[in-house]
Amino acid sequence: MADDTWLPRDWEHPLREELSTGHHLRPISPDDTHKDMLAVMGSRERLWSIYGEAWGWPPADMTPEQDRADLQHHADEIERHESFNYALFDAEESELIGCVYIDPTDKAGADADISWWVRDEYVGSAVERALDELVPRWIAARWPFRLPRLVGVDISWQSWLAIPRQR
Repeated sequence: MADDTWLPRDWEHPLREELSTGHHLRPISPDDTHKDMLAVMGSRERLWSIYGEAWGWPPADMTPEQDRADLQHHADEIERHESFNYALFDAEESELIGCVYIDPTDKAGADADISWWVRDEYVGSAVERALDELVPRWIAARWPFRLPRLVGVDISWQSWLAIPRQR
């Protein structure tokens, strides 16, 4: 359960955010499983190098059923405002291109930990640059955090892992 001080009770999370490239973010859903599997497993080695030590994700043998259960878990957390997973889509939502994670933290120095990724074929692209530019601005403008921490940007994953847990 999220700490009651993490988000104001009457705050409503954004349902969509547009990127300058015509792509958009929206909360992920279990209906996105097929597209998510293609994105995650197609970029699995790089995603493991980023999230593996911290989250143990994505496992090499993840099945569609496991992914769907994980996406349902994310959707439930979003509904309860416990944490947020936004998927990055093209305009038609024909492909899932990446994700943005917004989580409460149990580590000193921030009130939220935020990270994001794009599929391997989008690394270095205009879409990745637009997402990199959008996320900090979006968090500052639309989210009620005092001290958001952009993990992988403001602080390396190794440094983040070294911060002791507070709870």
